[in-house]
Amino acid sequence: MRRAEIVMAGILAIFSIYLMWKSTELEIGYVSGEGPGGGAWPFWLSAIMLVCTGVIAYNGFKRRSVPSQSDEPLLDRYGMKMLLLVGGGLLGFVALIDIISMYGAMCVFLLYYLGFLGRHSLRLTVGMAFITPVVFFFFFEALMRITLPKGMPFLEPFFNFMNTIIY
Repeated sequence: MRRAEIVMAGILAIFSIYLMWKSTELEIGYVSGEGPGGGAWPFWLSAIMLVCTGVIAYNGFKRRSVPSQSDEPLLDRYGMKMLLLVGGGLLGFVALIDIISMYGAMCVFLLYYLGFLGRHSLRLTVGMAFITPVVFFFFFEALMRITLPKGMPFLEPFFNFMNTIIY
């Protein structure tokens, strides 16, 4: 566990530094008359993440955290199985975005995650799987004016109908 904690802190630190560097392509400071620049949030959140990874690594080296004091392996058999099931579900979600849209992929993933992995009731699973994408659609398309991937052309009539509700 200790080694995994320190290695993961190092990986996240490298990722934080990369995000900070990439954020500097946009203004990270205050833009006069406009507010924070486009890179401000990503840069400063990544900086905070970098500090946190430093604290985690320090506590791991000094054996101050519970995981760093443990001699158990990072993942047991059940943990590895769940990592593969959840990770596989996420990969499936990403693969489905271009085919059935972000919202359709979200619906399928929630059916899989809540129904199959979570063993929740059919009522809760179906309700959440269909309500959540609709809420996200109206949030992103109507309120934020951000268009998410719509998938294949055969879904166009559905999204045209949804857009008539917005306008």
